[in-house]
Amino acid sequence: MNTSSRIKLRHIVPSVVTVFAICAGMTSVRMSLDGRIEMALYFVLLAVFLDAADGKLARFLDSASPFGAELDTLADFFNFGIVPGMLLYNTLYINTDFASLGWLATLVLAVCCALRLARFNLSMRGDTVALKKDDYFVGVPAPALACLALMPIFMHLNGFENTDFPVLRAIYIIGVGLLAVSTIPTVSIKHASIKRSHLPFAIVTAVVLVVCLMVYPWSTLIAVNVIYLASLPLSYRTQQKSAKAELESHAHSAD
Repeated sequence: MNTSSRIKLRHIVPSVVTVFAICAGMTSVRMSLDGRIEMALYFVLLAVFLDAADGKLARFLDSASPFGAELDTLADFFNFGIVPGMLLYNTLYINTDFASLGWLATLVLAVCCALRLARFNLSMRGDTVALKKDDYFVGVPAPALACLALMPIFMHLNGFENTDFPVLRAIYIIGVGLLAVSTIPTVSIKHASIKRSHLPFAIVTAVVLVVCLMVYPWSTLIAVNVIYLASLPLSYRTQQKSAKAELESHAHSAD
């Protein structure tokens, strides 16, 4: 048998993880249809974890491939563009007077996610489009988009089930979608760095965050979303200062 027709098993491990992420997204949809909203959200969070894991595995095993990249993009679109919209519609809008408005908001969310992922694929194939810098992303990445979009459900489960603002909620969902296709710089945790002296504090913070997610998941996710949204103006200002300093540096070097 021709050896070129065989591949090592380690090369398919990241793709298998991606397929599990798709399965998690599908199961989330089923849970929402069954009215088990909390379980549906847990499966979305599982999909977020698996999305991060497949990329790490691909780099660790040196098994990145065009097939895996395309599969990952499809999984991201389904898990972070389609599934959150279906959860939002099934939980907050179905069989209400604002069902059409809610459906419109979820459509915008899905389309914006698709546009961002298409733009990201282009950025990987050429130098003219840049969606990823050394220390930040351009626009809100797909996993963060899903978490932000699901904020109304987090609030619904956190004691706001009797507070109903369907129009305002739809405007928020559309606004979150537009953040994904914007050029606003957003924090990239994987490229973030801290001083060595702050390492113990960072570890304790991470432990507290994990414990809070286990004990108070929806309150914690609401707080994380609020902090993330509040960081956007700061990220924008920091990026603008960095770009200005870089231009001045180039101008001085040219002189």
